[in-house]
Amino acid sequence: MTGQADMTGPVENPAAGATTGSLALVTGATSGVGLAVARRLAATGHEVLMNYAHDEERALTAEKELAEAGGRVRLLRADVGTPLGVVRLLEEVRGAYGRLDVLVHSAGSFHPMSTTAPRVEGCLRDGAIALGPLVYGAGRLGELLTPGAGRLVAVSGAGARSVVPGYAGLGMAKAALESMVRYLAVELAGRGVAVNAVAAGKLAPDGPDRLPAEALARIVARTPAGRLTSADEVAGVVALLCRPEAAALHGQVLTVDGGAGLL
Repeated sequence: MTGQADMTGPVENPAAGATTGSLALVTGATSGVGLAVARRLAATGHEVLMNYAHDEERALTAEKELAEAGGRVRLLRADVGTPLGVVRLLEEVRGAYGRLDVLVHSAGSFHPMSTTAPRVEGCLRDGAIALGPLVYGAGRLGELLTPGAGRLVAVSGAGARSVVPGYAGLGMAKAALESMVRYLAVELAGRGVAVNAVAAGKLAPDGPDRLPAEALARIVARTPAGRLTSADEVAGVVALLCRPEAAALHGQVLTVDGGAGLL
């Protein structure tokens, strides 16, 4: 856990490739890509606020892992799929720190469904979480993100632009997310805040929801890199967008999929 809030801005250490004094908030930070992003940012000197919504046991395990590795981390519980959750989360950050240098929005929900038989409640929930922080928190983020150095990175997916079986609800949500990234990028660029997205392809299987071996083999076979992308690789690209050298990137969607989207 962190101690007293650091009110200074980030300081770049080019030799070490690290940023000290930078404050990063990662939504959905206790599993999957979110945890990989939190791990990467903590390792490069950011103080990381790890947002989660429900699973406290998993959140405490993730916090312990990063803290034992030397990271400065703190858990913040809030459901970013609701207006109240987003407002409370950002106000807690404002009250404790007065600023935010980096927001990585990685939280998401996935309700498998057919396009011709959509599950309305699932669609609405997927969309609410995908857009929550950027819609419900847009005004506060404009004030909270550090002028001249702020970064907002949203994690999207290949299903935002390509048709993935069973992915209709989340595909629509991620497409809307990428659109919101472009709009926010234009609005915030004048303040020196860069807004971008990283779209992940099919990730290496992890957990009980993995695809059958035959399906995974088909995906790998049509991926130029010859393998699936890892959550750590997605986190690496997110971290690149948070660096000073990425200041001229605004409203871009960087795809991390081993080249699968090229075919």
